Amino acid sequence: MTKTNLINYKAILRILGSILLIIGISMIIPLIYAVVTGDSAAAGAFAKCAPPTILAGGAMFFFIRAPKAKFRAREGYIVVASCWVMAALVGAFPYMLSGFAENYVDAIFESTSGFTTTGCTAVDNAFLSRSLMLWKAISHWLGGMGILVFVISLLPALGINGQMIARAETPGPVLEKMTFRMSDSAKILYITYFSFTIAEFILLMLSGKMPLFDAVINTMGSISTGGLMVRPEGIAYYDSLYVEIVISVFCILASLNFVLYHYLMTGKISYFLKDIELRAFIIILAVSIFICTIGLALQSDSGFAGALRESFFQVTSMFTTAGYARSPYTVWPSVCQMVLITVMFIGGCAASTSGGIKVIRLLVMLKLIWRGCVKRIHPRSVVAVKVGGNAISAPVVSQITVFILMYMTIFLFSSLFMSLQGLDMETTITATLAMMSNTGASFGEAASLGNFSMFHPVFKLYLSGLMIIGRLELFTIIILFTRNFWGRDR
Repeated sequence: MTKTNLINYKAILRILGSILLIIGISMIIPLIYAVVTGDSAAAGAFAKCAPPTILAGGAMFFFIRAPKAKFRAREGYIVVASCWVMAALVGAFPYMLSGFAENYVDAIFESTSGFTTTGCTAVDNAFLSRSLMLWKAISHWLGGMGILVFVISLLPALGINGQMIARAETPGPVLEKMTFRMSDSAKILYITYFSFTIAEFILLMLSGKMPLFDAVINTMGSISTGGLMVRPEGIAYYDSLYVEIVISVFCILASLNFVLYHYLMTGKISYFLKDIELRAFIIILAVSIFICTIGLALQSDSGFAGALRESFFQVTSMFTTAGYARSPYTVWPSVCQMVLITVMFIGGCAASTSGGIKVIRLLVMLKLIWRGCVKRIHPRSVVAVKVGGNAISAPVVSQITVFILMYMTIFLFSSLFMSLQGLDMETTITATLAMMSNTGASFGEAASLGNFSMFHPVFKLYLSGLMIIGRLELFTIIILFTRNFWGRDR
């Protein structure tokens, strides 16, 4: 193998060190909170985890000097996969050392759920202490926009092509560069993300129904579309329409393409208003809310206003893959449950914090199906796949088609694999979907228990893998197991 084909391991290790450093520093916040509130178990756990994580990360970042070699797509995929797996493994120790998780497998599930913004748990009959809840909320916030995008925005001195990393990590078919330098684009994304965080926190505090700690957790849980709930009763605990609207609105804002906000800030309002994915997202959301509202109004005593309130919050929660629950949606009419499952599959927009297939991919597939129908009638016609009046190139259409086929293949295979435990079909299929879409909300036994503790440790590890695969849009992980990936000049 020639020198040009060697993997730049030192650059990869340096980036891993920066991620470790960020994770270790982030642990200091819940450590301080645990000490102040007298949470000795959590304080001891974070005291054991934070220092070695910071030292290891600092040593790797400050003392490893990477050669000035070309940082190729292969290194980008390796970095992204390694960083997310490492974050899940390192972030699991506070859950285990504090005694919340009985074993490391449950701790890994909890940590992966945090960083991938899935927001579920595999621990039965237990609720996170406030210190651990704060840690999970921080992991939500870091994972929402992407840990590595955060690194790119703060550490441009790495001297590495950030576009390679961002493409492998950011959800969506294409990540647009808003500026000439990727590091500047990443900074804009995080400034927007941080601004939304501050704005939602202030609005929740103004409700008068939510304590300071609850506002912090709910803000980081919703802006990341993680869906972390402070109270066992969920959002219904606050009994506030204002709170539900604020959380729903920011879940929606976080599920839109963040590039659109750059257009707004630079005065390109027409780009925002004409975006076809945004329009489709709003239409799907409105139609889904309408169907669920009618279904609930006809089969319950809550009336139209009550049904609309329930539908708006729950549909928004599932569509944005936040996974919040205000009421027992598992007893809703079948048509409403099917709507919820459908929007879980779809997810939000490209380059957002939400999971799922993404609205833009659905649009392209529908256009492709329509072109197939036209070609049947007029075989010799040349029909381009257009979205918003713009023709989509054949390679992009091919990539989207392959992605959806791969998504469904992994979903079906995973459902079959999970069925080996012998649980009912509803639990098995929706649990798989909950992990792949990063929604964390399921049906069947998982919904009745409120957790995924019924699964065997082997299946919990598999579900943890599905969370990461879903968060990184399948190929970032799958491609590592292909022979061609490790070939020459990748």
